[in-house]
Amino acid sequence: MHSDLSSRIKQCAIDAGFHLCGIAPVSNFHELQVFPNWIADGKHGEMKYMEARTDAGELKRETLARVAPWARSVIVCALNYNTAHPYSTDPTNVETDAFVRAGFVADGFPRNNKDQSATASKSHSDATPYATQGWISRYAWGHEDYHNSVLRRLRDTENALRALLVETGYWAPGTDDPIQLRSYVDTGPLIERVYAKYAGIGWIAKNTCIINQQLGSWLFLGVILTSLEVTKLEVTKKDATKNEAPEKYVAGKDGAKDHVAQSRATKNHPAKITLTADLPAPDRCGTCTRCIAACPTQAIIAPGELDARLCISYLTIEKRGEIPAALRSLMGRHVFGCDICQDVCPWNRKSPITSAAEFEPREKLVNPDLDWLAEMQPEEFQTVFRGSPVRRAKLSGLRRNAVIAMANSANKKFIPTLKKLSEDPDPLISDHAKWALTQLS
Repeated sequence: MHSDLSSRIKQCAIDAGFHLCGIAPVSNFHELQVFPNWIADGKHGEMKYMEARTDAGELKRETLARVAPWARSVIVCALNYNTAHPYSTDPTNVETDAFVRAGFVADGFPRNNKDQSATASKSHSDATPYATQGWISRYAWGHEDYHNSVLRRLRDTENALRALLVETGYWAPGTDDPIQLRSYVDTGPLIERVYAKYAGIGWIAKNTCIINQQLGSWLFLGVILTSLEVTKLEVTKKDATKNEAPEKYVAGKDGAKDHVAQSRATKNHPAKITLTADLPAPDRCGTCTRCIAACPTQAIIAPGELDARLCISYLTIEKRGEIPAALRSLMGRHVFGCDICQDVCPWNRKSPITSAAEFEPREKLVNPDLDWLAEMQPEEFQTVFRGSPVRRAKLSGLRRNAVIAMANSANKKFIPTLKKLSEDPDPLISDHAKWALTQLS
């Protein structure tokens, strides 16, 4: 039966080390229709790969049919990367006022927008004078780049799926491969979070992250495109409010016909391989807007709509060259990525700790010293961040970010270092260091 095959595929993913797995049909979901306008408005910033086009000039990520016309279903896998370390917004995490200037009060939750704006516009004279540490996003602490970690598990899942097809009689060794598979981790011509929603992994939150009711939003996504057809479940209005595994629902008429067809299959006349699509996860954000209120740069311009050009993660990782002066003071102590919108999310209050040991932080990367990063040399950068996603920012970008964080610290301790950096041979560093000195003087 197709639902049994779907369940066994999901178990293959769990056995490979994933924490969640679901199956979505390939479709032109309505969430994909906003993508062309997002690109046209330039909200992707300098991320040119997002606007990759076909020879006909059509956006690849707008629909899978343009680049993988053979794909009929997407197996979406999720890996929890949460570790037992404080959040960036925890006022006990580090001696810094970054959480205050990000709009937080002592309980770790954001002020209202009016208070936040007033806080963000404060001069540095009333900031905590002893902040010396930066922040690297939680996902980038680990001993292995998540791309490699997730892709390795996807390959294991692919191999287990092919073995499963042999075991169940859908594929005889030595004959033509009955399916096409292709795995991606962030590099595929699709918007993973949309397929994650329709695979039942979680809902798309107001900050555009996927949230799972049990695990929260600290999730890496990996996808396997397949040529396997899917049988959709008949969903009632009552069913649509549930967030349970698809095996708890009864397949509709198409599913019943497919079950009969497969039960009559023989080795000489194999049945068509069909999977059961999961139910999309219902949105459970409700009226909560904590992520929107907490964003220092107001990058979440509307629920579910992000202007990447304002996002601290984009500015510290993807943005090359000079950071716009108006945004520098809002970046706080962030040197690579930003976790604020996830740190304040109520669904992450009780997020479980990951079982994947490779996501435990490397030495000195939790609250790293800013002077260490700002003065880091190429050889040390290569050693410290070998196999790390932090390499994407490049050494010059990481040092630039550390200089900005020094300025935001309001700590005059950094003045001698910044004077030295103002004469750095890299003009990106020297220019930002000169700006930082004006902020501290």
